[in-house]
Amino acid sequence: MWDVKDKTFVITGGASGLGAGYAKACLEHGAKNVAILDIAEKLGNATAEQLNETYGTNKVIFVKCDVSKEEDIVSAWDAVLAQFKQINVIINNAGIMVDAPNIWRTASDVNWQGLVSFTLKGVSHMRKDEGGAGGTILNIASTLGITKMTFLPIYSGSKMAVLHFSQCLAMDPFYENTGVRVLTMCLGCTDTPLIDNLETRSWDPKLADDFVTNIANNYTRQKRESAVSALIKMLTTGNPGSIWLTLDDKPARDITSVIDNAYKEFEKVMAE
Repeated sequence: MWDVKDKTFVITGGASGLGAGYAKACLEHGAKNVAILDIAEKLGNATAEQLNETYGTNKVIFVKCDVSKEEDIVSAWDAVLAQFKQINVIINNAGIMVDAPNIWRTASDVNWQGLVSFTLKGVSHMRKDEGGAGGTILNIASTLGITKMTFLPIYSGSKMAVLHFSQCLAMDPFYENTGVRVLTMCLGCTDTPLIDNLETRSWDPKLADDFVTNIANNYTRQKRESAVSALIKMLTTGNPGSIWLTLDDKPARDITSVIDNAYKEFEKVMAE
């Protein structure tokens, strides 16, 4: 068991939606401090103020950060360390689910490169073999990273990259050497603004009607509370390198063995 209590968190995309829900849940479970990072300055300040009113003055700070820009990431990281000195947990939650021609490159920078940057900074700060105190990095992937979808190939590819990056990073003896626990969440369809106005999000507008109909008929939007509960379960029980699924309001499931077995099948093919 790992404990949320007395830990300092960095949560990207934390001004609203699931990010704000994660922040609230961590505070409810005794987090010492939370840094909310987001591009939405007004909303982020309001969320931090509200959480401080509920859980104690100066426990939460908001730092404006565009996760698609490395200079913003560096500035935000330095600001959090200046305030809290120590970071124990990073939740890489920021994401943009848009493959449209004018957005996809920025979305990829947020979904992929920004996550990698925060992860590497976290490892450098936390690793015990270089004087750190250890910690946890929780990367948010998606069920679209383990399924195929023609409507959102760019977003789906970025989430598969998140999953594979996290797996490769966490391979033995990474945790034994560093004390840094890497966890990955495959988040299913959840009732957040991320899935609003889906017809505007595809790389090809011709696919929009069929996709929206398919989503409406075949996918259940799970409650935000289910995703938040899954995150807390992961933080408190997840083994280093583990991969979790939260979908359809069902209890979070550790699917590491399923993913590992799939890769074993690939290895068999390559060995033939």
